[in-house]
Amino acid sequence: MTCVLLVRRSRSARQNAEQDCARQTLLLEEEVEARRRTETELQQAKDVAEAANAAKTRYLVAVSHEIRSPLNAIYGYAQLLERDGAIPPAEAAGVIRRSAEHLTNLVEGLLDISRIESGVLKFRQDIVRLPGLLDHVVDMFRMQAAAKGLSLDYRVEGRLPAFVRTDEKRLRQILINLLSNAIKYTQQGGATLRVRYRSQIAFIEVCDTGVGIAPEDQERIFEPFERGSSPETALEPGIGLGLAITRVLARILGGEVTVRSEPGKGSRFQLQLMLPEPMTVPGGAAADGRIVGYRGDRKTILVIDDNPSQLTVVQHLLRPLDFTIFTAGGGAEGLALAEQCKPDLVLLDIQMPGCNGWDIAEQLRARLGQRLRIVMVSANAHEFRAGGDGRSSHDAFISKPVDLGALLDTIGRQLDLTWIVSTDQPALAGEDNHAIALPDSARPHLESLKHYVKVGHVRGIEMVLTDLEAEIPESSAAVATLRRHLNDFDLRALARTLDNVD
Repeated sequence: MTCVLLVRRSRSARQNAEQDCARQTLLLEEEVEARRRTETELQQAKDVAEAANAAKTRYLVAVSHEIRSPLNAIYGYAQLLERDGAIPPAEAAGVIRRSAEHLTNLVEGLLDISRIESGVLKFRQDIVRLPGLLDHVVDMFRMQAAAKGLSLDYRVEGRLPAFVRTDEKRLRQILINLLSNAIKYTQQGGATLRVRYRSQIAFIEVCDTGVGIAPEDQERIFEPFERGSSPETALEPGIGLGLAITRVLARILGGEVTVRSEPGKGSRFQLQLMLPEPMTVPGGAAADGRIVGYRGDRKTILVIDDNPSQLTVVQHLLRPLDFTIFTAGGGAEGLALAEQCKPDLVLLDIQMPGCNGWDIAEQLRARLGQRLRIVMVSANAHEFRAGGDGRSSHDAFISKPVDLGALLDTIGRQLDLTWIVSTDQPALAGEDNHAIALPDSARPHLESLKHYVKVGHVRGIEMVLTDLEAEIPESSAAVATLRRHLNDFDLRALARTLDNVD
């Protein structure tokens, strides 16, 4: 009996020992596996960090290149302007303005990516003059297309509403991104912007005859910092933000952007966007054409900004339109001046030494009451507040750099102005204002010239001028005038000269 008990105890102890050993083995295996996972995760984190660091380096290099190109143009043309007679001022101004717009769009793109990632991207509901916005965007790219020998066609199919309600800045940004890419990646042929409108929805197509996009890249190009795998795209400047921002903005605005493309045969980007018409036509909106004044009593505007250049620009814009302008370089000075001049409207910067524009706005409202219109003007777009809601001290907000057309539009709405508009285009210095004479046999050539000027096809214009001079020798003087405008890439002057042909 004792023997049996001893055997049982021995067997039980052995089983317990085996179970303890199995448990220890399992724990060791789990620890080894955990260490393995940790090592794998550490390696993956290291790989991700190294990839992010490499991407950051490539990104900084690309951004540096993108910034330096327009800066070089601004710097170079500014130096030419300092040398009297080295270049026509109108040409220099055009290059500087377009380069500044390029820089502004680049900076806004970088800020938008940051806002999108943090979920703080804000949108406005502006009343937008749609035909004017489209014309302006197309005009921005006509010279760029002409310089590459490309056509740029703009077609409106059916009726477009005079006004729509949307975020004007974001809509402009979408159109600029699409047209910029179409011209950038096209070497022969051209691009077309086609627009139609139905049931509160705008259908916008941007087509080109460029390098095209491989099927596997047609979704990839909408990712941040992605530009596709084509070697042709790698040769062009850019950082791969435009289409990523375009798709996000389109979706938040209630639309969608898609692409159809075939390598070597071009691309077709299609944008559908909800753009409702406002119930009533807004008063005071800047009309098409050159504004030369306004009807009614003379208005007084106070500009408060610590930047002397900003004060100078606003004065030169508004004084010729018969506004009374007062300026102040700081908040305290502005408050004192407001008490004296009793302005109808104040253009107020937010960031100034020793004071905050929001505080100044509250004091202005408290001292001068609700009749005063206050427009905040700031480079800090993240501080955007629409205003005009009855609770805010200000009535509107404009981001720097200030678009002068948007500024006039805002002033007109706030003061309920009726603008006096001149549809005559002022002649540039040195431009021929007299009509040129051509025989009736030149009419077919003139129609061809007008068509090519309309689409910005420089090579087509050159070809028609050569044929015209060869076939009709007496047209040589007129051809010389037209060629001078063409050589200056001044298609507006060329079009006006063609309209003056006798």
